[in-house]
Amino acid sequence: MHSNIDTLFSNMWDDYVTITPSAHKIHALLAGEENTNDIVNDHVAFRTFALDKTRLDKLAAHFLALGYEAKGDYDFEAKKLTAKHFEHPDDTKPKVFISELRVNELSETAQAIIKKMVDQMPESVVDADNFLYSGKHWDVTKAEYDTLLSESEYAAWMAAWGFRANHFTVSVNHLTRTDELTDVNTLLKEAGFVLNTSGGEIKGGPDVFLAQSSTMADRADVAFSDETVAIPSCFYEFAQRYEMPDGKLYKGFVAASADKIFESTNAK
Repeated sequence: MHSNIDTLFSNMWDDYVTITPSAHKIHALLAGEENTNDIVNDHVAFRTFALDKTRLDKLAAHFLALGYEAKGDYDFEAKKLTAKHFEHPDDTKPKVFISELRVNELSETAQAIIKKMVDQMPESVVDADNFLYSGKHWDVTKAEYDTLLSESEYAAWMAAWGFRANHFTVSVNHLTRTDELTDVNTLLKEAGFVLNTSGGEIKGGPDVFLAQSSTMADRADVAFSDETVAIPSCFYEFAQRYEMPDGKLYKGFVAASADKIFESTNAK
């Protein structure tokens, strides 16, 4: 387990940008003339399989050990996902959103592929310092990936990419160029980035105290056991949080919006 939060997030970011080069470019675009370190990360999200070896709790343990606390619970019925979010008492630290695929709700064929993959993974992997940016620990064929993709984009993404940040998120509230998500989206589109329009370009808004948008995922090469193919990798999200009646910024997530954000890794 990592002993330092900032080191962990720095290592996860380095892994993420290797397969999400657009995140580097957007980082620079939004920082403008300023120091790019001024971009505040609202949250990082992870995916996993709800199997004994790889449950959400195995990922969460790394954050709990650093002082994070479990906060919200979420259910995505159609996508067969259960999720939790975690916060650190120091609210300058990013929030963490971890979801898991309820493998037992998939077809027998999909379950068999996923179980075969996870069986290849040593159990000790989940305790390693680098687990959250260690990638995949199994061989999977392109045909198996395609079979999973036809049933669950989430399952296929996990099969290809394994354990790593699925997305980082710019805190729009902390930008100095603008603190409005609509302005950020305009900047991104003018620079040629493609946004996720599922459920609208902006998901949520002041009425739910959280507005979110995201790019469509980059594409990067994955080495399947039989061939190497470019597929959707990771995306960059943008979150604007609003004050609640008590005057505090909302810290949670909105399931209806997150449901659409998941689709940022769909093929364009």
